[in-house]
Amino acid sequence: MLNRSKFKGWIVGGVALVSFAAGSMVTARFMNLKQVEADSNRVFELMVYHTTPGKVPALESIFRDVSKLQAKHDLNVVGYWVPNDDPAWANTFVYIVAHPSLEEAKKNWQALHADPAFPAYREQAVPIIEQVDKKYRVDEVYMRPTDYSALK
Repeated sequence: MLNRSKFKGWIVGGVALVSFAAGSMVTARFMNLKQVEADSNRVFELMVYHTTPGKVPALESIFRDVSKLQAKHDLNVVGYWVPNDDPAWANTFVYIVAHPSLEEAKKNWQALHADPAFPAYREQAVPIIEQVDKKYRVDEVYMRPTDYSALK
C-alpha cells in the first residue's frame, strides 16, 4: 500500500512539473510576439553651457525668458538644471530638449534663431559664455532613447 501512494505522489509531482513547463513556454511565446522597436524618430538634445566663473545665475536668468520663446517655437524643454556642489561643474548650465525628430529639431531651432526677439537674448549671453579659441563653449549632443528607457 505504501508503494502505491508513493507512486501516486510522483505522478502528481510529474504532472505539476509538466504543466508548469508547458505554461511557461506558452507565456514566453505570447510575451515576445515582436522585437522591441523604437516608437518614433524622437530624439533628445543635451545642452551644456560653460559660463565664465560665477555667471551661472546670470545665464539662468536669461533662460528664464528664453524658455518662453523656446516653447513658442515648439522646442519642448524637458528641464533646466544647475549642478549643486561639484566644483568641476560649478560654471555650467544644463538643459535637455525633446524633439519629434532630428529634422523637426533643426526646423524649430531655425525658427527660434529667426525670431526678432531672439538676438537681444543672444547679446546678453555672449559675455557670459566661456570661450575657447574664439568658440563658445557649449556642448550639444543629440541622443536617442534606448528601448528600455522610461522616457522615450
